[in-house]
Amino acid sequence: MLKQIEGSRAMAEAIALCRPEIICAYPITPQTHIVEGVGALVRDGTLQNCEFINVESEFAALSVAIGASAAGARAYTATASQGLLFMAEAVYNASGLGLPIVMTLGNRAIGAPINIWNDHSEAMSMRDAGWMQLFAETNQEAVDLHIQAFKLAEEMSMPVMVCVDGFILTHAVERVDIPQQEDVDTYLPPYEPVQVLDPADPISIGAMVGPEAFTEVRFLQHYKQQQALSLIPVLADEFEDLFGRRSGGLLRTYKTEDAELIVVAMGSVCGTIKDTIDELREEGFLIGLVTLISYRPFPVDQLRDALAEAEHIVVVEKSVSVGMGGPLANDIDLALRNMAHPPRLHSAVAGLGGRPITKNSLADLFRQSLVQPWEGTHFLDLNERIVARNIHRSRKVRRSGPIAENLIRQMATEN
Repeated sequence: MLKQIEGSRAMAEAIALCRPEIICAYPITPQTHIVEGVGALVRDGTLQNCEFINVESEFAALSVAIGASAAGARAYTATASQGLLFMAEAVYNASGLGLPIVMTLGNRAIGAPINIWNDHSEAMSMRDAGWMQLFAETNQEAVDLHIQAFKLAEEMSMPVMVCVDGFILTHAVERVDIPQQEDVDTYLPPYEPVQVLDPADPISIGAMVGPEAFTEVRFLQHYKQQQALSLIPVLADEFEDLFGRRSGGLLRTYKTEDAELIVVAMGSVCGTIKDTIDELREEGFLIGLVTLISYRPFPVDQLRDALAEAEHIVVVEKSVSVGMGGPLANDIDLALRNMAHPPRLHSAVAGLGGRPITKNSLADLFRQSLVQPWEGTHFLDLNERIVARNIHRSRKVRRSGPIAENLIRQMATEN
C-alpha cells in the first residue's frame, strides 16, 4: 500500500508486520519516532501478542531483548549514537550468544562536542562487535531491509543492525510502499529459535569459556558472518520475487560498466552522488557508483569484482577513525590488496555531524581525483582557515581552551 509517510513511521509499520513479541524501548534522537510508532500500534491493537516494554536505559533495552530472545521470543529494539555506546557490553553479548535480535540504528554523530545530527560514527564503533550491519539508502529500502533483517537474523541465529541515516531518512516524509501482512507472513515464517531457555530442559548460556575454547567461539562467529554473504543475496532475490521490487543484497552498482572512476559509499548520500554522476556524465566524465548495503559481513569478493575495471576509486564516508582515516576506505583498501592492477584509492570523509554534502562539493571532489589526486584522507569542505587558527592558538597558548568552543567563537567573529 502506497503511503505518504514519515520514514520512522514507515519503519514502525514494517517492524510491526514482522510480528515481534517483545519490543524494548528507550528514546534517543533520532530513533524515538520509530519506537513511538511501534508502541502506538501495540496500544491500538494493530500489533497483537506483543509486549512493549519501556526500560530505564539503552543498556536495559538490549539486555531485556537478550533475555527475551534467549527465552524464544522474536525481539526488537532501536537506538542511536551514545545510546549504542551505553549498551556496548550488551551489543557484544547478543552476538556472542548468537541471538537473532533486530535493532534499528538511527545513525547520529557521537559527542563530544554534543551533536544530534547524522553521520556513521556510532555504527563504525560497533563494526567489530559481531552484528551484521545493513545500510539503507532510502526509506523504501529501510522498510524492506527490516523485513529481510528478521529473516536473516533468524536463519543465521545472529543479530542484525539496520542502519538508517538520522533525520535524513527517519524524519523525511515521502511516498513509501508498505507491504501487506499476508505477504510478510509468507516471506517471514514464525520464529523457531535455535537455542531456547526452557525450564523443562535447562541449559546455561553465556557461561565462562577459557583459553581452550574462546578462539573457536570467535572463529565460529566469523564463519557464520562469512556464510551470511551467500544468504543475503538469496533473501533479496526471494524478497524481489514476492514483493516485486529490488531491495537489499550485498551491494548495487550504478553506471559502472564503462566507468574510469567509481565512487563507493553507504546510506542516503548515494542519492546525491547519483545526481552528481548524471551531471558529470553529461560533461563527458566516465563515473559510476557502488552502493554498499552490507557493511558487516563485508563483501570482499563482490566488491573486487565491481571495482576491477576502474582506474580510480573515491570512497565517500560519514565517519573517521581518528589517527588512521576513513574506516570504510581502510576496509576497501585491504580488500583490493593483491589485485594484479589495483585501482588508485582516494579517501574522503564527508558529512560529519550532519554537514550538508552538496552536488557542487562532490563534483569538485571527483574532478580533483582525476586531475590532482591526494594522499591520505581528505575532509570534504573543511574550513582550513579556522583549523589553522586553532592550531596556531594551541601552539602559542598553553591553556588554549576547549577546541569546540574556540572554533565556534572564531566562526562567530568571522560572521
